[in-house]
Amino acid sequence: MISDNTKKQIDSWIEKYPQGKQSSAVMEALKLVQAENDNQLTSEAIQAVADYLDMPGIAAAEVATFYENYNHKPVGKHIIRFCHNISCMLNGADDLITHLETKLGVKTGEITKDGLISVKKVECLGACVGAPMFQIDDQYYEHLTADKIDDIVDGLK
Repeated sequence: MISDNTKKQIDSWIEKYPQGKQSSAVMEALKLVQAENDNQLTSEAIQAVADYLDMPGIAAAEVATFYENYNHKPVGKHIIRFCHNISCMLNGADDLITHLETKLGVKTGEITKDGLISVKKVECLGACVGAPMFQIDDQYYEHLTADKIDDIVDGLK
């Protein structure tokens, strides 16, 4: 479930924490394991992380289900996480989400037919000054407009 290469990467994160506190690396460990498992965390993958970090499975599951950057069902090659918190909502996020859904032919929580893009509506990405905004993979895009969204999404294909 966890490759040797990923274990080495997790070990480098474990080294950043005091001895006996390896569970502090859980967020990065989950991210790494998700990346090597088709960008998805199954309950078995979460338990494998818990076992590797010598922590209770429920503790790893709590982290994996609390944060919205972990995926528990299949996703597209690119994930668009559209912020839907108050700053983004007040700056037109609802209309822009509708625009994005129409452009892609999917609703939030779905994957495009070609498997390229998933759309998720998330609570907060911590970039309120750039509202409305979304994140694609690890890149933030701020001050969105319908035209900007079209250009960004067209660049993914």
